[in-house]
Amino acid sequence: MTVKLAGIFAPMITNFHRGSEDLDLESFGRNAAAHGAAGVGGLVICGSTGEAALLSEYERVAVLEQARKSAKVGSTILMGCGGESTRQTIQRAKDAKTAGADAALVVAPHYYSNAMHDTALRTHYTRVADASPLPVVLYNIPKYMHFKLSPALVAELSQHENIIGIKDSSGDLELLGGYLGSRGPQFTVLTGNGGQIVPAMKGGAGGGIVAVSIFGGALAVAIHDAVVRGDDAAATELQERMKPMAVAIVGELGVAGVKAAAELVGLAGGVVRGPLTDLDAAGRTRVRELLVAGGIPVAA
Repeated sequence: MTVKLAGIFAPMITNFHRGSEDLDLESFGRNAAAHGAAGVGGLVICGSTGEAALLSEYERVAVLEQARKSAKVGSTILMGCGGESTRQTIQRAKDAKTAGADAALVVAPHYYSNAMHDTALRTHYTRVADASPLPVVLYNIPKYMHFKLSPALVAELSQHENIIGIKDSSGDLELLGGYLGSRGPQFTVLTGNGGQIVPAMKGGAGGGIVAVSIFGGALAVAIHDAVVRGDDAAATELQERMKPMAVAIVGELGVAGVKAAAELVGLAGGVVRGPLTDLDAAGRTRVRELLVAGGIPVAA
């Protein structure tokens, strides 16, 4: 199967039961189906918004299997497979293949961030791509990695036959531009910033993996479609509606903010897993106000 990295992908939240914090697979499955109904073409499982760092290996497989069962037919599913060791990352890619993923999204190891120079990263990603049964998508998120993948390294890695793209969540359009220089028939660049879908796509990005699509899927898809058809006025207007939500709900309030927003639009949100903390009443009120200002229908 050739994996096409284009359009809008929803990086799904992981749902937990209140109190026990056990997986709530039923709610997770309903959300997966709802994202497809909203027009989102792909899903990302076990990304940053999915609290991947807080899940066991068993739980990671369980949510992926549920996503495959519940997703709209034809949906592309990317699975977060990044680990702190090359060995672990390869095993996760193999497990993801078995559980139904279409591609592996691989964040760089970052616990030993000072040691993650280009030589180490080149070796790591090459070994992963050589061994992975799934095509590999690089993942640049300096907020959590505490460093960035260099455009020169990405250009090298883009030549590997099993590395098909990169998600850039830096929010740095200059850095994104450096990555866009590597795009080609085999290598696609996606933005991870919901406030920058328009400039990213105008620069050549194929779309985005954006957390705002969890609670504003139809709006994110409308932005993408407006850019594709060349309707600059509509794309700009829609992007301006979305940007404050991307900045505040996703960027500032994080996973708890996204889960609160999901609940307010009628999806399953629920609690975050400790040590993360849920929003207080003031935070939830702020999320509601941002959604209303962005034209997103919310529950009474």
